[in-house]
Amino acid sequence: MSRKEILAWAAGTCVLLGLALLPRWLEDDYYLSLLISILMYCVLATSWALFSGPTRYVSLATVAFFGLGAYVTAVFGEQLPWAAVLAIAAGAGLAVALVVGLSTLRLSGVYFVIFSFGLAELVKQLVTWWEVNVTKDLGRYVFVDITQLDIYWQLLALLALVLGLRALIHRSRLGLALRVIGEDETVAKHVGINTTHAKVLLFTASAVFMTVTGAIMAPRWTYIDPSIAFAPVISFQTLIMALLGGAGALLGPVLGAVPLVLLFEYLGAHFPNHFSILLGLVFIVIVYFVPQGLSGWTTRFSRRKKGRP
Repeated sequence: MSRKEILAWAAGTCVLLGLALLPRWLEDDYYLSLLISILMYCVLATSWALFSGPTRYVSLATVAFFGLGAYVTAVFGEQLPWAAVLAIAAGAGLAVALVVGLSTLRLSGVYFVIFSFGLAELVKQLVTWWEVNVTKDLGRYVFVDITQLDIYWQLLALLALVLGLRALIHRSRLGLALRVIGEDETVAKHVGINTTHAKVLLFTASAVFMTVTGAIMAPRWTYIDPSIAFAPVISFQTLIMALLGGAGALLGPVLGAVPLVLLFEYLGAHFPNHFSILLGLVFIVIVYFVPQGLSGWTTRFSRRKKGRP
């Protein structure tokens, strides 16, 4: 490990420790709630980039796993210890991701995008059908002895885990294989890379983090129904945050999540009737003016400053 990488790990550890202590100085619950939203999207965007960053597979299925995790908490939260609930959520995300990955990751390009969006809607409709026809009650109340501080610390730990995993994978042969797949999947197959194995492995890991995030966030709402747990805007916001920061960079999704959560919070509070229109405009501006993300922009700027092409 180079000196630069050691310094980066040390700096990241200090930042995470600082964030762990930050709630002690917060006197207003609003700011704690805002930090929870930021951490939630940091985890979701980094999890999304764990698979989609190197492979360049654009997935809109984030909310399918997020909502699945939320419903695991709603169903088992009052019956089992919290650790068991999170374990069930991780197992559910793992099982669904394996089935989906093994059967569909041969798709690529626009076909995979369409499928991932359809998957999210399919899971939502299946949950809705089950609630209406079996439980006879569309919504569920979530009464779990989990405080806002508990949610904050658990999301922070989850963010540390996914960032650490992403850094380790980037340095491994698996990370190299995924980057080759992203550049040209046909070439990857010809040089002996088991593309299906690599993609399924990372897709599953990404889905597990998303599912556990949904399970952790469920107590924050107290009441959930399919329209809340499976809101499509979660997938789109996760995607645009990762793209803004730069899905290929380790901290890119975090760089994109923080400013956009603050922006969306402001727009939702001051322009609630026009939020969807403004959200669409933000997407267009980011895709058009920052196609390589903030991390790519800073890299190009530093190279120009040093006189490099």
